[in-house]
Amino acid sequence: MSSAAHSQKETVQNTHPSVQVTADLEPGSISFDHQPRTRLIFGANSVERLGELARGLGARKSLLVTDSGIVAAGHAERVQRILEASGISVVLYGKARENPNTQDVDECVAVAREAGIDSIIGLGGGSSMDTAKGCNFLLTNGGRIQDYWGMGKAAKPMLPLIAIPTTAGTGSECQSFALIADEKTHQKMACGDPKAAARIAILDPVLTLSQPARVAACTGIDTIAHAVETAVTKKRNALSLMYSHEAFKLTVNSFPTVMREPKNLEARGRMLLGAALAGTAIENSMLGAIHAAANPLTAHFGVVHGQAVGIMLPLVVRFNGQDAIARKGYAELASAPEIACASDGHHEALEALIARLEGLLNLAQIPRSLADCGVDRSKIKIMAAEAANQWTATFNPRAVSEKDFVELYEAAFRPRGDGKLS
Repeated sequence: MSSAAHSQKETVQNTHPSVQVTADLEPGSISFDHQPRTRLIFGANSVERLGELARGLGARKSLLVTDSGIVAAGHAERVQRILEASGISVVLYGKARENPNTQDVDECVAVAREAGIDSIIGLGGGSSMDTAKGCNFLLTNGGRIQDYWGMGKAAKPMLPLIAIPTTAGTGSECQSFALIADEKTHQKMACGDPKAAARIAILDPVLTLSQPARVAACTGIDTIAHAVETAVTKKRNALSLMYSHEAFKLTVNSFPTVMREPKNLEARGRMLLGAALAGTAIENSMLGAIHAAANPLTAHFGVVHGQAVGIMLPLVVRFNGQDAIARKGYAELASAPEIACASDGHHEALEALIARLEGLLNLAQIPRSLADCGVDRSKIKIMAAEAANQWTATFNPRAVSEKDFVELYEAAFRPRGDGKLS
């Protein structure tokens, strides 16, 4: 969110009072203000540098935020040992949950406050990092997480955060947002502030080798969707496109290798780096209707985020592809890894891109119908209303209404291969 779009032909107000999005999508004409906030360190076993890096940030007592699976895999113990070897004491919060809510954050804050920590380590997937960021908001600035829904609402400095992803998925390590669900309404709140961004992100592909195959599949699809979606949003610009295209090139060809050869460290590394670059693209260009449609599926029916995103991905790409500028953006994206050549025709490139995405979804064994995910069709109108009110929907390259989301959800109930929108 460090970029701002200006001087465009049409300005569209959204539900967030401090943000405007624009409708002229030529990236070369969209201005931006980019200030990298997160130092990226990439390489096999680079986690071994954690102690020196944490001490460089002044850490003496760190809160390690992670989940029970990471604890069971032994990663938390390893990280704790590395920190303690550098003279840093560690307090473990190992109860981070998928799609963290306000109660989870409150529990983490209570542990941090009692311990008197001076730094935070987020270890795991996006949920662990979101919990760590949410904790940082409340520990340093007080109040409730709802107070920070939106952008730039933290008045005081935050504690230094080091993010260590163990999945190649959300790219949260390169974002200044914490995505936290309201415990009662289940609505996801994007709480963003430049101060919430990790000071350092350690990208160690060795840590991703322990991922269960299903986790690797879902997080990998999420990463690819990030690259696809950021490449066409209304906030995209020349800088964000570099991250989107490079992330797509790294992931679209490496994902099949990870699925077939889970111990292939080079492919794991490309996916991990691609996830971080896609996260950086999100920070500069936001997301769109794919994630707006996916979030209600998770909130109401517990559909795993990567599955929800995967089901909606080709449908929204086809929907957006009816817009000439978005279609051009997709064609250029497909050209990057030579899925198609934009000069041969944007329609042809769009179809080639959709076909490749469909193939990746099949390889990942993502359900191709919402019925297969236990979604109740009678809830379509409720979900469509919620999707239309999602902040990310306002950045979609093609205007998307509640009626459009109804049609997208209806299409997502049809059997595989019959999900085209007119």
